[in-house]
Amino acid sequence: MWFASIMIAEVLDMLKSYDEALEWIHARLRLGIKPGLKRMEWMLERLGHPENKLNVIHVGGTNGKGSTVSYIRSILNEAGYRTGTFTSPYIKQFNERISVDGVPIPDESITNLANIIKPLADELEHTELGAPTEFEVITAMAIYYFAELDPVEWTVVEVGLGGRFDSTNVVAPAISVITNIGMDHTQILGDTVGKIAFEKAGIIKEQTPVVTAAKQKEALNVFHESARSKNAHIFVLGKDFGISSHKSTESGEEFDLTIGTLHFSRLSTSLMGRHQTENAALAVMALHILADSGKVVISEPAIREGLFKAYWP
Repeated sequence: MWFASIMIAEVLDMLKSYDEALEWIHARLRLGIKPGLKRMEWMLERLGHPENKLNVIHVGGTNGKGSTVSYIRSILNEAGYRTGTFTSPYIKQFNERISVDGVPIPDESITNLANIIKPLADELEHTELGAPTEFEVITAMAIYYFAELDPVEWTVVEVGLGGRFDSTNVVAPAISVITNIGMDHTQILGDTVGKIAFEKAGIIKEQTPVVTAAKQKEALNVFHESARSKNAHIFVLGKDFGISSHKSTESGEEFDLTIGTLHFSRLSTSLMGRHQTENAALAVMALHILADSGKVVISEPAIREGLFKAYWP
């Protein structure tokens, strides 16, 4: 009788539609931003550690994260890899945040995921850790989806805020990418380039390569020190790989890219702005490093097609 009552209560507490699921997720905005990884670690442990099943590329920085994610995903798709992306915010539809091969996941998947995470969120709320935030819930949903409900070969994860205490920093990436450093969220991340860089550097992991387009000496000093302390090889745009012969065209940007003895001439993007050449270069460099270590096989045609087809609103 007791067991039956519990089962009935669980059924009654279920979210019955996509709209109900979104309402529950967005209602968690009232909890604000709660930096830290303990709540994420608690939920992932209860889910059986799905994060350990993923091949992850982790993308942080101040600007250009979304387009860098899009370039990486597009090149991986051209190379034949089924790829999930977790990004924020969304432009038209919430589902965009969790996408496979550039296609937002279905409404019913959002509902299913919310019903999987909700009991954990309810239980967690009654612990000393407190209730998980909206972003923590969505991050857990994305990780579980890519690992268990619709497994992918690669997952490209965009940092939400900062890096060190961001909800996404529970993953163990194959490579970390840091786009650039600017004065963002200074009330949380700090009021100097060095302090902000320190938070962004939190995604650098032990013996895991990192690629960056940061230019400020203060930021680079932080990144080099973090990489040294974790025995991680760091690759810097303008030093270890470089852009040349850039020009804007009617359809986007065109540039040459040099990586060691490799030279890619007249790479093109359909995304506008000189900064897109840096984001594209980061994507190519990151995948080149993974290819060098045998984790992926990426051809030059896949790079060219992937860069040109990449879209980010």
